[in-house]
Amino acid sequence: MNIPAWVWITTIAGLLLLLAIDLVIVDRKPHEVTIGEAARWVVFYVACAALFGVGLWAFAGGVPAKEFVAGYITEYSLSVDNLFVFVVIMAKFSVPPIHQHRVLLFGIVLALVMRGIFIAVGAAAIAEFSWLFYFFGVFLIYTAWKLATSDEEDEEFKENAALRYVRKVLPVTADYHDHRSFVRLDGRRWVTPMFVVMVAIGTTDLLFALDSIPAIFGLTKEPFLVFTANAFALLGLRQLYFLIGGLLNRLVYLSHGLSVILGFIGVKLILEALHGNSLPFLNDGEPVPVPTVSIEVSLVVIVGVLTITTIASLVKAKRDPETVRNVS
Repeated sequence: MNIPAWVWITTIAGLLLLLAIDLVIVDRKPHEVTIGEAARWVVFYVACAALFGVGLWAFAGGVPAKEFVAGYITEYSLSVDNLFVFVVIMAKFSVPPIHQHRVLLFGIVLALVMRGIFIAVGAAAIAEFSWLFYFFGVFLIYTAWKLATSDEEDEEFKENAALRYVRKVLPVTADYHDHRSFVRLDGRRWVTPMFVVMVAIGTTDLLFALDSIPAIFGLTKEPFLVFTANAFALLGLRQLYFLIGGLLNRLVYLSHGLSVILGFIGVKLILEALHGNSLPFLNDGEPVPVPTVSIEVSLVVIVGVLTITTIASLVKAKRDPETVRNVS
């Protein structure tokens, strides 16, 4: 796809408008988000993503639209697993319920900016070094194995280097000061725990991007689709947090389902890399005649795995309550 500059500008402006609407309507007055309110916003953001997909189909054709849908579903489903860590972060920092939406909003905006940079660098690297798809494929298969075999009993959050740096160079107040990130006390400017937890959400989400970005590059090589799929998934993530927060601990097989998806995309990446091989030490630099996986098959596998995983998780949680994991 050859994406004109005005399309990029219009799309980013539209995403910023969605954020502005959210700020004006939801964050105008801090409050505890209800399930009904969260449900309406989730439907709204999913509808926005669907309309964007329809627009792609109308103006760019079926293939880009299908790639966007597959990427969006994959990013959204991977983001659900991120919510477990978000719950733990909120609990660790004792974020008041009325301020949790604001924390997620600014934390995810930070994550979106950093992901945009990550996507741009990744797209440039892939264009220059096609062999990176071999690396991405192996990395996703390894990540899938780690996810499937990891022990989910311990959901302890550990501060990363960015948070440790913030605490080292900036004075942090002991208590929250409403929704403010900065306050002046005794003539000195301080940052509040609100600022720290925003950094925690944003930087932690960037770590999750280490597997989600390669995964979506396995579904589409178009940076515009990679960015928009990530953006729409992140925009809807905040409301999903409040909508299914109580349901998260029942998705006992979610990690296994996501590991299947990541492993599938990893294999897909390696097959495509072999199909377009240019490495001189492999088949004399010629493409290897291997089958590739179409975007239609990818969609069926992704949706099918998520459906089976969700149903099996809820059935298991109902029959065996002891399997429900603690995310508080």
